[in-house]
Amino acid sequence: MAYTQTNKPVVPTVCTLCANQHLTVTPTSVSFLSHFVSPASAKILPRHRSGLCALHQRKVANAIKRSRIMALMPFVK
Repeated sequence: MAYTQTNKPVVPTVCTLCANQHLTVTPTSVSFLSHFVSPASAKILPRHRSGLCALHQRKVANAIKRSRIMALMPFVK
């Protein structure tokens, strides 16, 4: 088990999309995709901040990029 510098065990996070199988990632679901974009700079959050697995992080990143091209989400804030 991994420990932090204060000797507290690190609790592994579970991917929210793996835990909820009924959630789907589509470029048109802007309210859902906005959870994975930083509010200040509109950048896509990295995996350790978003809490997603590698597969779902790629799917979310591609959906955000497609929704930006369709002008549903902004490129910059």
